[in-house]
Amino acid sequence: MNKETVALAVSAKLGVSRVVALNVVDAVLDSVHDSLVRGETVTLSNFGTFQVRDRAARTGRNPATGEPLELPPSRVVTFKSGAGLKRALKQAPAG
Repeated sequence: MNKETVALAVSAKLGVSRVVALNVVDAVLDSVHDSLVRGETVTLSNFGTFQVRDRAARTGRNPATGEPLELPPSRVVTFKSGAGLKRALKQAPAG
């Protein structure tokens, strides 16, 4: 699923045009993006939580040569699924 198919699903559920739905999806994603850039946690009830975490510098390996290399510190986004999503996934058929 990509942004376009999400917008089409929103359009069908809300009975609005694809353009309006795409604007809504863009606005939601922009809000989540901006909050994460500011270092804020984004929690969507029954869906999950997006959080920014700092990763320390560490030693990695070049997969082609096996040679060690230093990886700089970085900021990454993590996602933890909420109770509603976990429940839905347990009930869904595998595959």
